[in-house]
Amino acid sequence: MTFDESLNESIQTFQALKEIEPQINNAGDLILEALRKGKKLLICGNGGSAAEAQHFATELTGRFQSNRRSLPAIALTGDGTLITCIANDFGADKVFSRQIEGLANEGDIIVCFSSSGQSSNIVTALQTAKELNLPSVSFLGKGGGLCKGLATVDLIVPGQQTAAVQESHLFLLHHICERIEEAFPAVE
Repeated sequence: MTFDESLNESIQTFQALKEIEPQINNAGDLILEALRKGKKLLICGNGGSAAEAQHFATELTGRFQSNRRSLPAIALTGDGTLITCIANDFGADKVFSRQIEGLANEGDIIVCFSSSGQSSNIVTALQTAKELNLPSVSFLGKGGGLCKGLATVDLIVPGQQTAAVQESHLFLLHHICERIEEAFPAVE
């Protein structure tokens, strides 16, 4: 793929986000409501999506643009010892759901990233959220795959190229962070 083709693919995918604007607003509202109530986000994904999960948790617990108070967010991808323990003892499809079972409290939000929507451990995480009556947001691509319809709010990026989907997920998480910073003003 040439530079121009890659650029055009990304631009077209970004422009298509207008198609899911109501879902974007719903996801932001759900996350804001939980954070205002002192609830936490448990965030997961695989590969590049794991990096996005960690990025989102960092923006909330650390800082995004302003020095507002720290907000509770945990990336379920960061503890290699725990992940390999669960994968070894329970299977790779349980690496996130087992953590959700142990860490989630009523009202916490499960946030999942999957550019394909086909990851079995993300499917299991969303199913566990549903079983525990926890609200969830999924950042998906490529039509949503097996994850489509499992979350409280699906953000299915209208695109087929993994890179463009992941770039859009990053844009969306930053957009949600902007909304959060408006709701939680900077402190001295």
